[in-house]
Amino acid sequence: MIGDKQTGLIDAAPAGRCMVVIPCLNEAAHIGGLLAWLAGSAQRLDMLVVVADGGSTDGTMRIAEEIAAQEPRVVLLHNPLRLQAAAVNLAVAAYGDGFDRFIRIDAHGGYPDDYCDRLLEEAEATGAQSVVVSMVTQGIGAFQRATATAQNSRLGNGGSPHRAGIRGHWTDHGHHALMSVAAFREVGGYDESFSHNEDAELDFRLRAAGYRIWMTDKTFMTYFPRASVGSLFRQYLGYGRGRAKNILKHKAVPRLRQMLPLMVLPVVAGALLAFVSLSALIPAGVWVAACLGYGVWLALAERDPLGPLAGVSAMVMHLAWSAGFWMQLALSWKRGATAP
Repeated sequence: MIGDKQTGLIDAAPAGRCMVVIPCLNEAAHIGGLLAWLAGSAQRLDMLVVVADGGSTDGTMRIAEEIAAQEPRVVLLHNPLRLQAAAVNLAVAAYGDGFDRFIRIDAHGGYPDDYCDRLLEEAEATGAQSVVVSMVTQGIGAFQRATATAQNSRLGNGGSPHRAGIRGHWTDHGHHALMSVAAFREVGGYDESFSHNEDAELDFRLRAAGYRIWMTDKTFMTYFPRASVGSLFRQYLGYGRGRAKNILKHKAVPRLRQMLPLMVLPVVAGALLAFVSLSALIPAGVWVAACLGYGVWLALAERDPLGPLAGVSAMVMHLAWSAGFWMQLALSWKRGATAP
């Protein structure tokens, strides 16, 4: 339960009123650099840094333990449920009594040097209980770069505000960055049954409870997308399932930018009827042509030779998201039909 202290985990908290929570799993390539980057902010802002590990097997904890042995502001938690939602809940339960706010940092991301400073300034200036940020996606290899191009465009994000990086404004949802401990606890923290879309689900409850979410334009985070077709497909399959689960839980109506990719799986499935009539290929053909055409337009407009490949990445994301959404609906209907 959020707010329950766990024996053996509580140490004397720093005098500062904000802490950092880093959920991680197998981040040996990043955790050392991330903690080194945070060292200056933790010292300057008097913050505790909580690394909540979900059972890494690649040496992540060994690296974190070596740093924690030298830096008392860094503490480690074991997250037996592995999920990011559970990691943040555990950290707030263990250390939240000593702090007014916490900042969630993703281990596999990039941040400006003054990231924490700007978030705290925005919270003070606006009085928001949650400050969220926009994301800029970057890649290294060819497929990752193409996926980044797709995710930074309307083809891949549907105009999502936390992808577009627009002016600061009050919003319904954004990439989680800073949050009030009191607000987080009052609404019950993250729903640990969500492996994906847990942030949007929490934002729904925050707004329902009367709390305000501010999308800042004073800082941002850099996200590095999946580097293979398989891993990208699995990620967006989870996103689709999480969105469907969120809509079912709160009886919400999907937005237009979510309803359009929702139709991709039925369109692709309908193409299987081509043996009856070739016209069954038309809807799927229009979707493929639109994605590839947009990719070519990106290549010309952005002078990016990977634009056409970005169209392929977008198709992977659309199909996986749609498949995940329909899969979750089917599972929910099945459970409802078999319930006593």
